[in-house]
Amino acid sequence: MKALILLNGEPFAGVMEGADKVYCCDGAYDWAKGRVKIDVNLGDFDSLGYLPDPPPAEIYPTEKDYTDGELALRRALSEGADEIVLYGGGGKREDHFVGNLHLLYAAAKAGAKACMVTNGARIHAVAGELVLRGEKGRTVSVAPFGGGVHIMKSSGFYYPLPETFVYGATRGISNVVTADEAYLCVGEGVALVFVNKEV
Repeated sequence: MKALILLNGEPFAGVMEGADKVYCCDGAYDWAKGRVKIDVNLGDFDSLGYLPDPPPAEIYPTEKDYTDGELALRRALSEGADEIVLYGGGGKREDHFVGNLHLLYAAAKAGAKACMVTNGARIHAVAGELVLRGEKGRTVSVAPFGGGVHIMKSSGFYYPLPETFVYGATRGISNVVTADEAYLCVGEGVALVFVNKEV
């Protein structure tokens, strides 16, 4: 099952991909309504200020342990999502952006294919294999997240990826995709792969 999670960061300027289920978090409804069919609205609705359509089955308290995005992720995973794409996760508050990267990490650790699409990049959380198709010429950066990363295999990059990415170093920033199909396999850890939209 492929799930989209819409977040209340930057309004996404492009076309959102089709999915089996769309979860919309609180204020994301303002930018997403009419652009995609929303299956589930959820959150505390402190940002939106009114109730969306379809009306939420449950309204969460404002003072809670999880962000609306994490509530949506937990629900999507519990309902069988094995591919999750986040929209609206960049822009606005940097603390929320870092939190949204943690949602990608959590999705990847749960075994889901996880990606966040912003207006400037497509960010993949990789705990196994990733194939990049049609990205030749684009700048790509690989960064370990949550600890070191061991790369089992890779191909299609201008700078060969090292066997190990050390957490706290910047070695994987600003590489370039040189093939019609680039590939990497993470054997240990989680890597964030940023594919910039500018060529």
